[in-house]
Amino acid sequence: MGSSYLGIYTILVICLLGYSANAEVFTAGGPPGSDITAALLKAFTSACQAPAPSQVIIPKGDFKLGEIAMTGPCKAPIEITLQGNVKADGGSTQGKDRWVVFEKINGFKLNGGGTFDGEGNAAWKANNCHKTFECKKLPISVRFDFVDNAEIRDITSLDAKNFHLNVISGKNMTFDNIKILAPAQSPNTDGIHLGRCEGVKILNTKISTGDDCISVGDGMTNLLVQKVTCGPGHGISVGSLGRYGWEQDVKDIRVIDCTLTGTDNGLRIKTWPSAACTTTAAGIHFENIILNNVSNPILIDQEYCPWNQCNKNKPSTIKLVDISFRNIKGTSGNKDAVKLLCSKGHPCENVEIGDINIEYKGPDGPPTFECTNVTPKLVGTQNPKACVGPVVKVPGKE
Repeated sequence: MGSSYLGIYTILVICLLGYSANAEVFTAGGPPGSDITAALLKAFTSACQAPAPSQVIIPKGDFKLGEIAMTGPCKAPIEITLQGNVKADGGSTQGKDRWVVFEKINGFKLNGGGTFDGEGNAAWKANNCHKTFECKKLPISVRFDFVDNAEIRDITSLDAKNFHLNVISGKNMTFDNIKILAPAQSPNTDGIHLGRCEGVKILNTKISTGDDCISVGDGMTNLLVQKVTCGPGHGISVGSLGRYGWEQDVKDIRVIDCTLTGTDNGLRIKTWPSAACTTTAAGIHFENIILNNVSNPILIDQEYCPWNQCNKNKPSTIKLVDISFRNIKGTSGNKDAVKLLCSKGHPCENVEIGDINIEYKGPDGPPTFECTNVTPKLVGTQNPKACVGPVVKVPGKE
């Protein structure tokens, strides 16, 4: 190849665990600090056209990587093994909406222990998207668009300029042992944002960032978030929902066995008043959650209106049905331990609060539990004392 821009491009034939014999391996690398964009795209393109399962390896070392889209469909399953660290352009790159994209692939693996470094520091200073909608977008670090039957494991996303991982219109995807790191002051750096996917699992993952650790957009179905640690950040959020007229229903979301530390919000569902659509979010369950100094630990906010760019006098048309918060324990960073602010146009239906114990020791008084347009079903014990609702006796508990 000769050029550092093309890097090293080799083809090996080996037997890989989980793949058939004669699987092809394509390696994209180069001298330390070189740009491997062209080499990676060529390696991916060849692997994607291979008739048998194939693997692309980015070896250990630090490399530059420009904007790249790795697009299928591929002829057979493909595995990307990122062993090294790839770094984006350190400039603000305003107006671009993506850095690394995997799209239209069925049968995909991404692993290797390496890092996607978004080099976001300069971009954060230029970013005002957390203050206004009228802003130039910054690139999402890693996008998965229309990727099915995928396993993403042992990967780090560092200092994204915008969202770290964005997952849209995928099916049967597992994210396991992912590390997401950015300062608390980095704006709009959602850890994992998902929308219009079915059958996604996020497991054993650590997220420290400047926005939502996990944000769930419209059209999500059958999402499991388990053993995730979050903080700093803005918590784990369903929504915001209702901003756009083309949104779809959300259903079957489970967040279990997670720990939140020092986050600005905890477990949150947020919908816009004066919503542009009428959809339903149903079957949303939070269970076995530990809170460490988390502000707004439990929050349903159907008056979500950042920068006052909506009409709060028009109630949200998003219906919230079959919601539960069970076994939520720990400490709050403010007195608003539980706030269930439901829409007066569509009051929340079948909301269950079961065995919560949230303490707050601040100077402005004990923790509070507020309800608007909802009568929650109460199971077990509640601290703070719940707003008025039917109390359900649990056998074996006081």
